[in-house]
Amino acid sequence: MEAKLRRHVVMIPFMAKGHLLPFLQLAHRILHHNANLTITIVNTPLNINYLRSAIANDPTPPPQIHLRSLPFNSSDHGLPPNSETTEGLTFTQIIKLFYASTTLEAPLREFISDVIVNEGTAPACIISDNFMGWANEVARSFGTVNYTFTTGGAYGTTAFCSICMNLPQRNIADGGTHDHFPVPGFPESFQFSITQHHPYHRAADGKDEWSIYFLPQLSHCLQSNGWLCHTVEEIETTGCEALRNFTKLPLWCTGPLLPSKMLKTNSGMDTGSGVNVIRQPEKCIKWLDSHAQGSVLYVSFGSQNTLTETQMMELAKGLEESKKPFIWVIRPPIGFDIKSEFKPEWLPLGFEDRIRNQGLLVHNWAPQLDILRHQSTGAFLSHCGWNSVMESLSQGVPLIGWPLAAEQGFNAKMLVEEMGVCVVLRTGVVDSTIGKEEVKKVIEVVLDKNEDGKGNDMRKKASELRKLMHASVQGSSYKAMADFVSTFSSI
Repeated sequence: MEAKLRRHVVMIPFMAKGHLLPFLQLAHRILHHNANLTITIVNTPLNINYLRSAIANDPTPPPQIHLRSLPFNSSDHGLPPNSETTEGLTFTQIIKLFYASTTLEAPLREFISDVIVNEGTAPACIISDNFMGWANEVARSFGTVNYTFTTGGAYGTTAFCSICMNLPQRNIADGGTHDHFPVPGFPESFQFSITQHHPYHRAADGKDEWSIYFLPQLSHCLQSNGWLCHTVEEIETTGCEALRNFTKLPLWCTGPLLPSKMLKTNSGMDTGSGVNVIRQPEKCIKWLDSHAQGSVLYVSFGSQNTLTETQMMELAKGLEESKKPFIWVIRPPIGFDIKSEFKPEWLPLGFEDRIRNQGLLVHNWAPQLDILRHQSTGAFLSHCGWNSVMESLSQGVPLIGWPLAAEQGFNAKMLVEEMGVCVVLRTGVVDSTIGKEEVKKVIEVVLDKNEDGKGNDMRKKASELRKLMHASVQGSSYKAMADFVSTFSSI
């Protein structure tokens, strides 16, 4: 009896906004290479609703993409009600969410059992987040293959994973004379600084709650059949080489998983949809239209990050004294509900009135994609989260880095040392004091239009990276994805 072809792909992203949409966009990319597949993305109920909104926003949603809700109750895990993503959670709550994510294993197994009953065969593969390594054991138990997908870049992912597993920073933790050290996977000459680490990395000793979660998850990922990485080979040659050295597994670069409006292409390929285009961007765009090309600084720290009250105050003063036009996506400072109403006392007295003709304050959310692709935007003051980095570079916009968490410090290191498109303002929140003079100086450097200035050099390099990213959609990334899909399409 002839074996049935396996045509079902199951995807399980981690429970964070910056992971959910890249998985959806990856599903679009896979279907472009094999439209006969069925792809089911599984996650918690509220995250499935979020993805459903994104799909509904697509004018031509592919019928092959399905969503499956897995039962989950955040209150069962010591989390606030309806907490199914990292957004709005404190640092101590986020680790609880990581541990809670492992409870999705049992309902995932039930779903795959249903697939086998209905289709007569196991899924072609399971594509799982690199924070969800347990899915590799699920795949093996059902006789199928597992691929790990990191929604971060190759350089940052390698540094994050290698440091989690090898703890090289422990060599300098006890009275060392310097704060730099090599990281396995990278050449010995590549030195990482303890200042680029989030506090939980600095304190990790293999027995802490972060290590206890990540060590087994990453170990499982290293037993998968290969890795997918949300990057472009040509812009991250060092990072891709390091990730291959670290995993010792096949690596496919997905290319920029961004909405098609960010990547003008004649290939006919749907490069994915984004949920945030549902909002109305007119106010920001009208404001940008009134400013000169490359003159505006865009300031945003991502959907779940914010600053201390003191840092926010100094940032505001520096922005004002720079005299440069800016759009600032502003949220309540650390210690307050990030979704609560913003209070004027968190900014200098009279700030909003004085900057009325200079800046635009946007509370909680802004149309980032539309802002970055606008010709008036000259630089991006960012936390260096990878999705924001890819969006910025895809439009040739250089960055001012203020990494705050996770692998963001490593991303910033690469943007400075490997790409030359970033100046780091500060690293971290907890220990990081900052003065308005530093803010003002960095803004002036990056937005300087002098032909021989650093800002102009950064813009040129960012423009070159933009060209490479756009070319990859029909070039190297297209070929990599075709090769990846072929590995399981005939199973």
